[in-house]
Amino acid sequence: MERRNFLKTAILGSLTAGLSLKNNLLSAQDKSSNFGNEYDLAAVMGGEPDAMYAKAIEALGGIKKFVKQGQKVVVKPNIGWNKTPELAANTNPILVGAIIRDCLKAGAKEVVVFDHTCNNWQDCYKNSGIEEAVKAAGGKMAFGHEEKYYREVKIPGAKRLNIAKIHEAILDCDVWINVPVLKHHSGAKMTIALKNYMGIVWDRRFFHANDLQQCIADSALFSKKPILNIVDAYRIVTANGPQNHTLADVQTPKALFMSADIVAVDAASAKFFNQFTDISLADVGHINIANSLKIGTSDIDKLRVSRIMMN
Repeated sequence: MERRNFLKTAILGSLTAGLSLKNNLLSAQDKSSNFGNEYDLAAVMGGEPDAMYAKAIEALGGIKKFVKQGQKVVVKPNIGWNKTPELAANTNPILVGAIIRDCLKAGAKEVVVFDHTCNNWQDCYKNSGIEEAVKAAGGKMAFGHEEKYYREVKIPGAKRLNIAKIHEAILDCDVWINVPVLKHHSGAKMTIALKNYMGIVWDRRFFHANDLQQCIADSALFSKKPILNIVDAYRIVTANGPQNHTLADVQTPKALFMSADIVAVDAASAKFFNQFTDISLADVGHINIANSLKIGTSDIDKLRVSRIMMN
């Protein structure tokens, strides 16, 4: 069987049984259309980013469950790299635009988007396609490239990252939505929702110098949690990430994972990612640490999961 067809078959299985593609159980269906209850986690595959988002947010109860009239909302994608959408280093701009439009439709007063970029911020904002998508959707871009935009906070319970400077947009908003892209990372093993916290913090060098995996988990102890974590897996970087990869390292499984539980969504995404690489959930220290800190659960079997195959 060709690898492309094998992965398609395997992915169908993942959406029916614990998101473990190698189980190869083929009976995926849109469960959210069959039951009136709301789910804890949605796993969607087979559509465009905006269509998959619509299916996932419906399964979790709709955006109005999370965003209220008049609220100031921050959408925090990954915009760290000066790369085009095809290279999957940053969150898909179509997904970002869809989230912003939904928040505004729900009555949000404003929707702000930013990242503390690794490459030149102007190049990242522009070439990722996110700046254009944000403005077209009615959102606002915020600066994140200077220390003056960050304020110091304490992180109770942290083992290494006891104090951090957090971006003012996060500190001043009513709610925020965490929207990472799923990709390989040479240091952290994977970039998912927990790792995306590094983009709201000023001193990322501290993470790398003081036990990266522990610091990532510590950052999620910050008191203002994201109301939603939406993992973009439309395109994924399977090797040489986050900056040295080429198109040869990019796969296009067309998937999306969504949950209010940041550990659960990372665990589901990690299991999915394992189908494309040798990296498993057990290899990603920060997810396991966050689970032990009870920031969320990595035991997906404890959750109500909507598994949706769009085509």
